[in-house]
Amino acid sequence: MYDRQRLIELVKRHALRFGSFTLASGKQASYYLDCRKLTLDGEGANVIAAGILDSMGDDLPDAVGGMAIGADPITAAVITCAWQQSRPLKGFIVRKEAKAHGTGQQVEGPVEPGQTVVMLEDVITTGGSSLRAIEHAREFGLKVDRIIAIVDRGDQSAEIFAKVGVKFTALVHVSELGV
Repeated sequence: MYDRQRLIELVKRHALRFGSFTLASGKQASYYLDCRKLTLDGEGANVIAAGILDSMGDDLPDAVGGMAIGADPITAAVITCAWQQSRPLKGFIVRKEAKAHGTGQQVEGPVEPGQTVVMLEDVITTGGSSLRAIEHAREFGLKVDRIIAIVDRGDQSAEIFAKVGVKFTALVHVSELGV
């Protein structure tokens, strides 16, 4: 069962840091959200996975995944919790760049072109890395129509993703964290 209030408490206690930070977008910020402190923790991973599964409802996609390395533990938690609930769901990883050896793939995992997937993300600010992951997944042949983030720290995330035909959902908005 998903406990949204517990997720907010965990984010505040473990992932939220104050100071001077440069974000992936290049913007300066007075706070930073390191959700790996949650996604790589047993309780955090379970609460997040429950929230994501709750958000998807009964209509699960073929697979969930996202950009390595941030989405990897989220993906693992979601597919594990789904399996424990007898809800079949696969995972995949989008590499920042294609491997130079082996199969040379940029999308890894038990997915095939034509399958429907949901992209997962820890924190969304401007959506840059998520948009690249969506582009690579689509180039592979996956049907991406939704992205779910743990925390939305932006104000226009839904509009950003709507431009590429993707519905956006966040488990928590930064305004709920008191920053």
